[in-house]
Amino acid sequence: MRKQLFIISIALLLISFGFNYFLKTGFVFSAIMIILILVGFYNTIQEKHAILRNFPVLGYFRYLFEMIAPEIQQYFIERTTDGKPFSRNQRSLVYQRAKNIDATSPFGTQLVLNQSSYEGIKHSMFPASVNHELPRVLVGGPDCRQPYSASLFNISAMSFGSLSENAIVALNKGAQKGNFYHNTGEGGLTQFHQNGADITWQIGTGYFGCRNAEGGFDADKFAEKANLDSVKMIEIKLSQGAKPGHGGVLPAQKNTEQIAKIRGVEPHTTILSPPSHSAFQNAKELVEFIAHLRELSNGKPIGFKLCIGETSEFEDLCNEMIHLNCYPDFITVDGAEGGTGAAPLEFADGVGMPFEPALIFVNKTLVRLGIREKIRIISSGKIISGYSILRAIALGADMCNSARGFMFSLGCIQALRCNNNECPTGVATQNKMLMKGLVVTDKSERVYHFHKNTLHAANELLAAAGKNSYGEVDINIFMRGDEFAHLSDSYFPDNLTNVRG
Repeated sequence: MRKQLFIISIALLLISFGFNYFLKTGFVFSAIMIILILVGFYNTIQEKHAILRNFPVLGYFRYLFEMIAPEIQQYFIERTTDGKPFSRNQRSLVYQRAKNIDATSPFGTQLVLNQSSYEGIKHSMFPASVNHELPRVLVGGPDCRQPYSASLFNISAMSFGSLSENAIVALNKGAQKGNFYHNTGEGGLTQFHQNGADITWQIGTGYFGCRNAEGGFDADKFAEKANLDSVKMIEIKLSQGAKPGHGGVLPAQKNTEQIAKIRGVEPHTTILSPPSHSAFQNAKELVEFIAHLRELSNGKPIGFKLCIGETSEFEDLCNEMIHLNCYPDFITVDGAEGGTGAAPLEFADGVGMPFEPALIFVNKTLVRLGIREKIRIISSGKIISGYSILRAIALGADMCNSARGFMFSLGCIQALRCNNNECPTGVATQNKMLMKGLVVTDKSERVYHFHKNTLHAANELLAAAGKNSYGEVDINIFMRGDEFAHLSDSYFPDNLTNVRG
């Protein structure tokens, strides 16, 4: 291909010289051809890219198409029911509800229903009246002195750093208006999180916001922030679904001087949070750490977030809670399909238990050990619709968190640019120019409407099933596949006779 390219290029160059000589035209074309020949010659002698060595100049088209492949896939190839991790129909639903416009769909379902993967709700012949009051859940176990009444649906953990300051402020203001909480993510509690909303402060392995000079936990710094009025709950992050056992990742291009100062790290470097906590090393020490944080926060709800891996470790942890008579106020269960700003592909695709069996397992274990009534379960994993909320509750959750759903409400288009600082909508970037595209006053309203309309849809589904409260929901209101099997038949069938406890 190299010989052909140079032969054709030289022939075109000679033709352009001829035009220039006889017709006094072709100078620009000649200049372009000279540049292309020089570029092509350089391509043949460089040693980093085999495609360019074998296909000089033309090889650049390969990199161009690779660069715009996600856009080609999204806008020209995928159907409305395609798209990963969320289909176009799912994204459109969030956009419509966030904009507070008609979210109905025409003509009928586009899904193939007569297959084993279909799931649906068993509606009642006598539906209940729709409750227009948005549901709330009281969080606080026997040792909690400041229980918190939380919305059924809240903003999941997303750090400032992963998200832009405009995105964080918009989320917080929307949560304040809708009276639901905003989880800070492991990046720490910042000024952008303090715009009036209730806060769940997440403590990760990097202890950002309560970190000493050596990178360990600082009790005094923790107590100072934990006792702020806006902080309603504290969540210890053990692991998250997209990269369990790995620790958080903040790419160097997103680690600005401002973020580095907040986190107490070196700017413009990739920040890798440790895989595990230094404040505790085993189940007993984790339970003791929960008790310690509860005292430092003057009795606020303390919980932890995890993606289930080795199930015996979770069972051991529960037995240690019983032995020490000390319980977390809540457990947040994330699935292996959970979201992230940046994760190694091996971890995103091949580590951790998926959301559905993980949630059932956690609930089943707490019920079996007789401690379910002491602990609230929060589900976190692709919760973006009223249906997904009801389904999570049927599987054992008390309430739900969503990260990517609220990102869509901010305008995220699933461009898959979260990890390179080039998010085109200004949501997951620290690029000041891109960030300006996200107008806080507009997007905060969309966050508010998405929350409100999604919970209203959940209330409508609840009524359609003939139920008057979420406490009546169990796994038996769902049917699955062309055999109409219960969801409980799919995972741990022998232990789910009373999945809600």
